[in-house]
Amino acid sequence: MITVNYGKDWAKTTYETLSASDISSYLRADMAVALKPNLVNATHPSEGATTHPEVLEGIIQFLQDFGVRQIKIMESSAIGNSTKRAYKVCGYEYLTKKYGVPLVDLKNAPTKTLHHSGLDIQIAAEALAAEFLIDVPVLKAHCQTRLTCCLKNLKGCIPENEMRRFHTLGLHTPIGALAALLPIHYCVVDGICGDLSFEEGGSPVESNRIIAGRDALLVDSFCAGLIGYKPEDIGYLVHAQKSGVGSFFSEQVPVVELNTANKPTLQQKSTRIAERYRKGNSNIVEKDACSVCYAALIFALHRANSGNTKTICIGQSFKGESNPEMLGIGNCTANFSDYVKGCPPKAVDILERLNG
Repeated sequence: MITVNYGKDWAKTTYETLSASDISSYLRADMAVALKPNLVNATHPSEGATTHPEVLEGIIQFLQDFGVRQIKIMESSAIGNSTKRAYKVCGYEYLTKKYGVPLVDLKNAPTKTLHHSGLDIQIAAEALAAEFLIDVPVLKAHCQTRLTCCLKNLKGCIPENEMRRFHTLGLHTPIGALAALLPIHYCVVDGICGDLSFEEGGSPVESNRIIAGRDALLVDSFCAGLIGYKPEDIGYLVHAQKSGVGSFFSEQVPVVELNTANKPTLQQKSTRIAERYRKGNSNIVEKDACSVCYAALIFALHRANSGNTKTICIGQSFKGESNPEMLGIGNCTANFSDYVKGCPPKAVDILERLNG
């Protein structure tokens, strides 16, 4: 079962969504509940990259009315970003003040190493200990994996060194393995204004919807269709299905829609910025690049003039290599005679070099 609700009072809309969903069949009042939003960086949710605090507020209100008293919010922002700053900029401190819900930073938290699909994966011990984990991602596009929603949001439960390693492994296989190791007990998707170009926001698309369901893979495959992809187009969804994480959405799955009169009357069309610059379609050579680094490059390319004629190299596999003819992006290309420093580099610095 998937529940979809539309509205602009986002806390109320979220509460209504959970009330109409089947979450009560799985939840107990004596459970310790952890909420995992997507705070990839410190940008306001209106930019389409981060989970609205009002969605968390609606969940907290529902849980407390249900009788749940042990609630925490946990997250680790993307490589090079401060989780504490993201909590502040995104408006989460209000939730602690009003509802007494602590904000946990998993950035340097203790981990446990688990094994799946031939991989040893470090996972935050506190996330593994959650009795009932509610995943609260943003429905948006991703510059490398096309979709980021429920399963990919689990990357915020691993340390930065593991995040980097995931990119060397191609993202899809380790994300599928992580989904098999870290159970999601319920999903509440922020579909308010996710960016359908890439994960760091800037081009939000108004949808004003909240999507909820028990099966994270089912919800992800349903959400993939909402932004124009089949689940088979998303590698980590395929890996997760093969690992027995859940099932793909089909027309036989009941979908309950609420308040459909509140659907936006005019849908913005995605420019699919990331799709324009996917490897093979431009002068980018990408080898095991971290998403935040790759996204910064795309952000800069989208705004750059056409002055750059060099082939652009980005990714961890360029460590130790040197090339006088190509432009390197990030500290992994520090041996290039021409490179933009940073881990990750700033888009503004890349843009300055491209326009130089």
